[in-house]
Amino acid sequence: MAHGVSTHPTQEKVLAEKVQALMSWTELDRVIRMSDAVFYHFLLETPRNYSAIVMFTALHKFRSCVICKYAAEEFHILADSCQRPGAFTNKVFFALVDYDENPEAFHMFQVMTVPRFFHFPAKGKLAPHDIYPLEESNMVAEQMAKWVAERTEIKIDIIQPASYRGLFKSGILSALLGGLVYLLKWNRKFIFSKRVWQVLMLCFVMIMMSGKMWTHMNRAPYAQRNPRTGHMQYISEGMRFQFAVETYVVCLLHACVSLGTVLLDTAAASRESVQRRRVMILTGVCLIAVSFPGLLALLRVKVPPYLYGFS
Repeated sequence: MAHGVSTHPTQEKVLAEKVQALMSWTELDRVIRMSDAVFYHFLLETPRNYSAIVMFTALHKFRSCVICKYAAEEFHILADSCQRPGAFTNKVFFALVDYDENPEAFHMFQVMTVPRFFHFPAKGKLAPHDIYPLEESNMVAEQMAKWVAERTEIKIDIIQPASYRGLFKSGILSALLGGLVYLLKWNRKFIFSKRVWQVLMLCFVMIMMSGKMWTHMNRAPYAQRNPRTGHMQYISEGMRFQFAVETYVVCLLHACVSLGTVLLDTAAASRESVQRRRVMILTGVCLIAVSFPGLLALLRVKVPPYLYGFS
C-alpha cells in the first residue's frame, strides 16, 4: 500500500458488512447463536460501533440446566422487546453462546457457571459492570432491561408475550361468583351481612400484605433454582424481590394469626359452654404461637440483621 493512503475506507466497509450481517440475522431471530468464529469476528475484532449483550449458557437436554431454560426465555423476551418492529436498532445486538457449541469463549472469559450475561461495549474492554450481577432477584427481563439501559443508554420497554392464563382465571372466578349468586338467589341477608363483608375485607388486606400485587406487576416466577447450588429456592433472600410462592406462605401465616386472634376474642365474649370456649382458646393460642414466629422467621430470612424472633 502506498504511503499516505488511508485505511479508513476499508475499515468502514468491514464495519458496514458486520452490521448488515448482524441485522440480517436479527431479523430471522432476535437472539443470534454464535459459533467460535462468529463470536471472535463480530464481538472481539475491530472495527465495532455496536454493543452486544451475550448470554453464556448450556441449553442441551443432557445438561439438565433448568435455570438456563428459564433465563433463556427471559433473555428472548428482552431481545424481542428491544428489536420489535418500530423500535429496531443497530446499536445493540443480542447473542447466545452455548458451551457445547463454543467452549473456547467460555475458557477465554473464564465462565465457570451458567447462565451468565456479558455486555461487550462498542469501544474499549470489558469492565466489571459489564458482567451482569446474576442473582435470584434479577433473572427477569425487566431487571435485565435496567442493566442494559445502564450499560448502553438504550431504554427497553418490556413487552410480555400474550398469555390467556389471566383470562382463564377471570372466567373461572366469574363462573364461581355467578354460581354463588344463583345458589343464594340474591339473598339480601347474605349481601348485607356484616360478617361476610368483614371476612372479605380481611381477605383483601391479607392478599395485599402478602405482596401478591407486586409479584403480579413484576411477573415474578413461582420459584427458581439457585444458580450456585442448583437447589429449588422458594424464598428469595433480600427485600427487593419475592417469588410468587412467598405470597401464599405470607398470606397463609397472616390468615392463621388473624383466625387465632378472632377465636380468642370470640371465646372471651362468648356465652358458649366452658368446654367449647376452652377449645376455641386452645386453637387460637396454637395458631398464633405457630404462625407469628413463622412470620418473624420469614422476615429474618429476608432481612438477616433483623434482631427479634423466637428461638
